[in-house]
Amino acid sequence: MTARIIDGKKIAEEVRAEIKTKTEQLVADKGVVPGLVTILVGENPASVSYVTAKQKASKELGFHSVQDSQPAGISESELLQLVEKYNKDPGIHGILVQLPLPKHIDETKVLCAIDPDKDVDGFHPVNVGKLMIGDAKFLPCTPAGIQQLLIRSGIETEGAEVVVVGRSNIVGKPIANILLQKAKGANATVTICHTRTRDMAAHTRRADILIVAAGFPNAITADMVKDGAVVIDVGVNRVGEKPSAKTPGKMIAVLKGDVDFDAVKEKASAITPVPGGVGPMTITMLMYSTLKSAQIAAGLQ
Repeated sequence: MTARIIDGKKIAEEVRAEIKTKTEQLVADKGVVPGLVTILVGENPASVSYVTAKQKASKELGFHSVQDSQPAGISESELLQLVEKYNKDPGIHGILVQLPLPKHIDETKVLCAIDPDKDVDGFHPVNVGKLMIGDAKFLPCTPAGIQQLLIRSGIETEGAEVVVVGRSNIVGKPIANILLQKAKGANATVTICHTRTRDMAAHTRRADILIVAAGFPNAITADMVKDGAVVIDVGVNRVGEKPSAKTPGKMIAVLKGDVDFDAVKEKASAITPVPGGVGPMTITMLMYSTLKSAQIAAGLQ
């Protein structure tokens, strides 16, 4: 058996087309344009790249897009004042502070300063708490993208044995809570494994759906996967460079997931590739949450 490839790029395009249509409707019916601000502190190359991609996506969808770049030396109090300015701006429905922040700034304090009603990343303690009790307004973007991949690929989660490898606040914990809920695309039995789990393979081999966010390549090998399992690989690891096929003389990163893809795809029934699996869904779900925030502000939800 060779696994069906879950094409995250294609599914992300489908979701974005839906977002664009609903955005046009919102503008036509209510005169409300979804507004997203991304706040970037300093010039970390990876952060600049992520923010540029988010801005590009928001503009393509017809959003009001604001890029607020600040010097690395901005004080914590100045950054908090900036967040408060956007909290009060009725034209902004989503606030995203790009992490990591410089060491002199308390990231938790800044994230907690964002109005929970504009926290489209879903990391404010209020929104984390609402997720726990099944009343989430905004879901963290990567876990929300994983759920959409499962739903739109026709993968049944109800009653399924789900094993999550990794317990981060960004992926592991929220996806476990999302799939536990009594809701469509959830209702699963969930186990979380981590660095102190004894005999991890005994757990992963039980999984109907295996979600891997371990943080290093080949964390999951073929002998750890049940025949016919669905495997969602969240990892993105830079393992080298290779010449670009498009730009002569340019070197590009070679990326690998947390799963031994070539071996596992011969046992799984479906699997996400890296790149092109979970990654495209993350920014897409950020756009979805921003639209939802604007719809709520317009009285439509």
